Amino acid sequence: MNARSFDAREPMQALLASWAARQWLRPLDTAFADFLWREVPDAPPFLILAAALASHQLGRGHACLDLEATLQAPAFALSLPPEGDSAGSSPVEALEPPPLPAEVFAGLSLSQWQQALAQPLLVGAGAGNTPLLRVGGRLYLRRYWQYEQDVRGALERRTAMSSSLQAALPIAALRQTLDLLFAPAAGVGVTAAAAAADATDWQKIACALAARSGFSIITGGPGTGKTTTVVSLLALLQAVALKSAPGTQSPEQPPRPLRIRLAAPTGKAAARLNESIANAVARLPLAALAHGEAVRAAIPVTVSTLHRLLGSRPDSRRFRHHAGNPLALDVLVIDEASMVDLEMMAAVLAALPPSARLILLGDKDQLASVEAGAVLGELCQRARDGHYTPATRDWLEQASGERVAPELLDVAGRVLDQAVVMLRHSHRFSARSGIGQLAEAVNAGDTVRVGRLWQQAHADLALLPLGGRDDDDEAGFSALIVDGGPARAATANTVDADRDPTAVASPPQRNGYRHYLETLREQQPAPAASQEAFDDWARAVLRAHGQFQVLCALRRGPWGVAGLNQRIARVLHEAGLIPASDGWYPGRPVLITHNDYGLGLMNGDIGITLALPGASDDEWILRVAFPAGDASQGIKWILPSRLQAVETAYALTVHKAQGSEFTHAALLLPETLSPILTRELLYTGITRARAFLTVAMPGTVRLLEEAAQRQVLRASGLLAEDGESGD
Repeated sequence: MNARSFDAREPMQALLASWAARQWLRPLDTAFADFLWREVPDAPPFLILAAALASHQLGRGHACLDLEATLQAPAFALSLPPEGDSAGSSPVEALEPPPLPAEVFAGLSLSQWQQALAQPLLVGAGAGNTPLLRVGGRLYLRRYWQYEQDVRGALERRTAMSSSLQAALPIAALRQTLDLLFAPAAGVGVTAAAAAADATDWQKIACALAARSGFSIITGGPGTGKTTTVVSLLALLQAVALKSAPGTQSPEQPPRPLRIRLAAPTGKAAARLNESIANAVARLPLAALAHGEAVRAAIPVTVSTLHRLLGSRPDSRRFRHHAGNPLALDVLVIDEASMVDLEMMAAVLAALPPSARLILLGDKDQLASVEAGAVLGELCQRARDGHYTPATRDWLEQASGERVAPELLDVAGRVLDQAVVMLRHSHRFSARSGIGQLAEAVNAGDTVRVGRLWQQAHADLALLPLGGRDDDDEAGFSALIVDGGPARAATANTVDADRDPTAVASPPQRNGYRHYLETLREQQPAPAASQEAFDDWARAVLRAHGQFQVLCALRRGPWGVAGLNQRIARVLHEAGLIPASDGWYPGRPVLITHNDYGLGLMNGDIGITLALPGASDDEWILRVAFPAGDASQGIKWILPSRLQAVETAYALTVHKAQGSEFTHAALLLPETLSPILTRELLYTGITRARAFLTVAMPGTVRLLEEAAQRQVLRASGLLAEDGESGD
């Protein structure tokens, strides 16, 4: 069987239908193929196949279909196997298996496939109205090609602002203000730590570089100080705007502070930034800065979601703010930018005033957005090696007083490279931290090191083997859920800091879900208590719940979020910690899955179901307590009946947990390798843990090693250098 066997309409339609029956394709993909054939009945079958695959790739995060890559590795064009499937679990597996992609593409060359795409009614090469568009070896759905063009053009215009912004900066005052903000005694920045690490304060460099840029990115791993850096940057920008830097003259007209807005992709990320930004602003060392308190007051501490910032419209992809109705701001900061997809980034850039600055914060190595595009990852792909030009190096050293290492220079550095800074020192994970070492090894794809780490004793790491449903395995799983893990989860019998210099001196606390459920029961106020007492109780329960979280890779299957939530609820019910295992009951944690602007709840928000006193002494009414999501530390009490898009949250997918941190994270992996299980997913899951990480799985460490080798390379032309703009 080869490509000739499918070079007719009927066999190709049958092939697509069989792939959809196996869930290798989505119904949406085959519906798109059917639509194209209705529009052009004589369209070549391999054009229709390419269209179905391009649609399918969007669902997997790719902006386009890379034709050559598909021919070289056909299996990666489909979801093989479907998420959550394991051998024998699919009801269609009893049917005769359909041809695999490798069989379908056998004998088909790239030039032959491109020739099949030469159908002007369906496939264009630039501006027009065809549903598909081919640019070199990439096939796009037109809308996503347009998003790429819009983002590329907007970034080019904003990076071009650097020359004029740099020329307008008073460099002596800039240096003085940076020295004040990053003075060693202030405890802000990484001056002392950098001296011990690599003698370069990258936070200070980031502030200087972003101050001269219309577009800038500050990237770095967990604990590298991205939030602290951006707060210092905002103080610097406001100081310059208010002319309050030492040695400057007061303008004739009263200065106007910059209009700054802070945003994040999800409600959870916005709430977390809300708290951290308020603390960082309060700690700013502004006493020696002229009008320092005016600078502090001009830095906002309220964070919005991007949807709310742009003004989303119900049942529409359009926003209230766009190029014709831009946002009223001078600076926009977006945190957790790795979660921003291509379509959203295009909408943000369109809504920015031409002179406004855009600052992106995020970890370039984390999972990209669920939707198509990996914008931050693409823009930061050269960040580790700097690629700063000598002119950029000279200006940075003059403005910040910090040295840029020669190995980070590149006389041919791109314009974009001059707007990106990578923070390189982690304050969260020390050199002895097992979590930090595991994250680094996974991120580097170092499978040998990933395997060896489990042979060492690290007090902040545990490996818990899980099998089927025998008594020992169920006991180990239950102990993990209830108390944070059984004794046998440790990777060695003892931790000896003298023999193992990488060991952590004292094991951190390893709470399970018992901790928050006992907090709920033991600290519940009396029925006659004040509302303030019940709010304090809810805050205590929510804090306790954040100490431990089960994370998983998949949504479906026995090791997916749905199956694990049911299993965990049964375990907690059998342990007497919750009164029921389904429905609404005190203690049930829930996750908001769609924005609800009427209730002020955003996708990703987590609440805990609690009982409040009713009208009579023996009446209790269930409410779900959510953090207010702002600097007020308030509590929102919502009736369960008003929550239309929620799911139980004992287990979260790693994607949903992005933007969150937990004292103890338990990462539960499936039995076999899945297309979902990649280096980026492992790294993101590992780095959700602040102090302790348990990796639990029914397979062996070999699964971790194989997953660490699989890197997400999303098909895109955002930074293509082949000149194929499509224009």
